[in-house]
Amino acid sequence: MKNTLLKMAMSLLLILFFSCKEEPKNEEKETAVKSSVSENYNISILVDLSDRISLKKNPNPTMEIYQRDLGYIKTVSEVFTQHLKSKRMRQIDDKMQLFFNPEPENPEINSISKQLRITVNKDNASKEFLNSINDTYAAKTSKIYESAIKDDKYIGSDIWNFFDSKVQDQCIDKGYRNILIILTDGYMFYEGTQIKDGNLSNYLTPQLIKQNGLNTNDWQKKFEDKKLGFIKIDKDLSNLEVLVLGINPSKNNPYEEKVIKEYWRKWLSEMKIKHFEIKNADLPSNMDKIIKDFILEKE
Repeated sequence: MKNTLLKMAMSLLLILFFSCKEEPKNEEKETAVKSSVSENYNISILVDLSDRISLKKNPNPTMEIYQRDLGYIKTVSEVFTQHLKSKRMRQIDDKMQLFFNPEPENPEINSISKQLRITVNKDNASKEFLNSINDTYAAKTSKIYESAIKDDKYIGSDIWNFFDSKVQDQCIDKGYRNILIILTDGYMFYEGTQIKDGNLSNYLTPQLIKQNGLNTNDWQKKFEDKKLGFIKIDKDLSNLEVLVLGINPSKNNPYEEKVIKEYWRKWLSEMKIKHFEIKNADLPSNMDKIIKDFILEKE
């Protein structure tokens, strides 16, 4: 009888021991989930309002470029609000904003863009406010594109200078997951800042690609041998993630897409940006999953 009781006691002790031992693992797992959900987002959208969106110069019978951009922005906004609604009220401290470089001459566009700089925290995160974000972004970004197209004054795209002088101050905050989404065809050109340093430049055009002989099968070898690319920006942007959407190469060169992506890949890597993707222009329905996967990847 004593032996039976002793065995039962030992079995009970063993069950209690292993149960207690497993408990920290469960707690660790729960903590990891909570940490992921409580992550603070700082999402920036940089819009290229150059003549790539012109209905006259670049008409697209399937879907106009500006409509694609609006579709991409809609998805970004939806992911942002989805993230907010997954957090507890006291954990909310997130941002989303929209930029141009250079700023358009139209004061109405600049005024609207300032209204799209949204900060959400526990003090203002009402249900009504969270539910209004998607509609606000959809309506106001649509107005920006319509105004730009109506003005028909496209001053170019100075993305290089945005990285050189603005991205660190405007798109990177300590304690946040900093994500920059760039809507561009991949080319860069602004008359106000054209710089060359040997075979490097702060701009990229179809003409420059042709001048550099990157329109033949051996373009990669030429790119490396001539040390081509964007001028290096001496910054450590390892705390920034970049998603480039809308690459739309000229149809005159079958290697143009690869060349554009190589310029961008090399440049982003030199700035120590580890998480980045460069995607072609596509219908918003096809880009929806790509955008969501990129933003939610770490969750």
